[in-house]
Parts: sequence; C-alpha cells; structure tokens
Amino acid sequence: MRIRLVHGFALLSTGLLAGAFGYGAANLVPTFNAVPLEMRLSFHAELMKMNGITMQAAMGASILSSLTLAVLTAGSTRLLAGAAGLLALASLLITRFGNVPINGRIKQWALTSAPADHAEILRRWELFNNMRTFAAFVAFVLLIVLAVGGLRATARSVHDRADRS
Repeated sequence: MRIRLVHGFALLSTGLLAGAFGYGAANLVPTFNAVPLEMRLSFHAELMKMNGITMQAAMGASILSSLTLAVLTAGSTRLLAGAAGLLALASLLITRFGNVPINGRIKQWALTSAPADHAEILRRWELFNNMRTFAAFVAFVLLIVLAVGGLRATARSVHDRADRS
C-alpha cells in the first residue's frame, strides 16, 4: 500500500510539473514572443514571482517522491523510478542554473531597458525552458509506464486466479 501511495504522489507531482512546464512552452512562450518587448518583460518578471514557490514545490515533490519510489522498489521499477527522479532533478538544475539567472536579468530589464543582445539571451532562456520541459515530460512518462505495467501485472494476476478456479 505504501508503494502505491508513493507512486500515486510521484505521478501527481510529476504530472503537475510536466503540465505546468508544457503549458508554459505551448502557450506562454509564444505569447511572450507575440507581444511588445516591454509587455513581455513586465509580465515575465511578475510571473516569475508567482512561479518561484509553486514550481520549486512541484520539482521538489517530483524528485523526492520518485526517488523514494526507487528506494522502496527493486529491479526495473527501481530503475524507471530512479530515472524519473533524476530527470525531475535535471529540470530543477536546468531551472536553477539556466533559467533563474536569466530571469534575474529580465527583472532588471523590466525596470530599465533590455540590452542590444536581449534576443539571444531570451532565445537561451527558451532553450533552457524546452530542456526542462522535456526532462519533466519524460519523467512523467516513465512513471506512467510503471503505472500501466503495474496494471498489466495486476490484470494478469487476476486472470491467472480466474483460470485456476
């Protein structure tokens, strides 16, 4: 039962993380690119204030729950859960060392003005955003594979018992 709860929490937190990053990549980034630069910078700076706590919590929960699942299991389940935890950790590290420093610059630009090379810096932010989104998405897929595999094993077990009756 404990493993199922941990797996459920890992699915939930990693799904929320992948969904939030996916929504940002599919909707926010194109919108950032469609509006005037000053509007993008102001909105981006405000959005980062709100995202700081929620996204860190989602990343932390994804990492801890996936790695806890890896510790509680064995074999291929351990490998997939561990890989999901490491991918969630990768999304955190990409965010911390890629996006966050650029977010700090964007916050300054929103108060002053963007430098001449701002387009290249914003492209780098988008690259980091795509990388962390991909990492979170793959982590979520790995946890789904575990859930589907578990359902398949449970279905086989029920089928085997029915055959014996």
